[in-house]
Amino acid sequence: MLGVLEGFATIAAVVALGWVLAHFGVLGTSGQLFLSRLAFYVASPALLLVVMSQTPISAIVSANLVASAASVLITVAVYLVVARLRWQPPLGETVIGSLCSAYVNAGNLGIPIALYVLGDISLMAPTLLLQLLIITPIGLALLDADRGGHRPSLRNGFRSVTRNPITIGALAGVVLSVVVPYVNPEVLTRLMRPVEIVGNMAVPAMLIAFGISLRRGPKPGAGGSTPHVVTVVALKLLLQPVAAVAVGYAAVGLRGHALFVAAVTAALPTAQNVFTYANTYRRATYLARDAIFVSTFLSVPAILLIALLFRGA
Repeated sequence: MLGVLEGFATIAAVVALGWVLAHFGVLGTSGQLFLSRLAFYVASPALLLVVMSQTPISAIVSANLVASAASVLITVAVYLVVARLRWQPPLGETVIGSLCSAYVNAGNLGIPIALYVLGDISLMAPTLLLQLLIITPIGLALLDADRGGHRPSLRNGFRSVTRNPITIGALAGVVLSVVVPYVNPEVLTRLMRPVEIVGNMAVPAMLIAFGISLRRGPKPGAGGSTPHVVTVVALKLLLQPVAAVAVGYAAVGLRGHALFVAAVTAALPTAQNVFTYANTYRRATYLARDAIFVSTFLSVPAILLIALLFRGA
């Protein structure tokens, strides 16, 4: 369980750095927006290109992908019903709320947990693929439609996907993973080195921007958002893992360690990427921030509980 605590401690330290920089006036709201845009348009695409290029296709397409996709669909469906009945939020806020409920931190937290708890980084690949190549394009297409004031359509959705840097980076990485075996390793290393350097900025930029928001923005739960935050966190940490285990066990035959992987992956907290998207599109920024903040803390006991339940499985 040390790996779980190490992953969370690393994230907390970088977020705290952002808070300190904001507290002493080194960086403010403009710095937060700059870092978010840097992560969104430059660093994250580079990071995704590197990660996906190093992941074999066979590790991506697996039964775990079915369990992950089903858990997302079930969780988002429940959120949409609850949100419609209680708040009737506009499109942009609905998209961010849906992402808060089901978009897991499979990158900067999921990767260390996959290494130290699950024993294999490639186990996060199916969820990364699902989120980066399917969920993210759909969500960003809807956010583009909301910001542009036009109705979502297949044509506009396709245009958003082809112009979105996050999706382009992930797709390029998948394509590269296919051709890597046919490329000279030394040449590939030289070509990828600057991409890796740029990609290494993504996680620190997102986490520091998040820390700045905690210091400069309203306190978590301000503005009457507490019921909304409680709802999305409950869906994220309770419903999504249960759905992943149920579908994984009953529908695709996952057992033992494979089922444990599905449960832990689904119980990861809301990803910092959601805050970056919310901040970039100026939609439900504080809902995203608070959901990430609360779910990250509560996911520690949630994942530890899952580990105890599956011990010896």
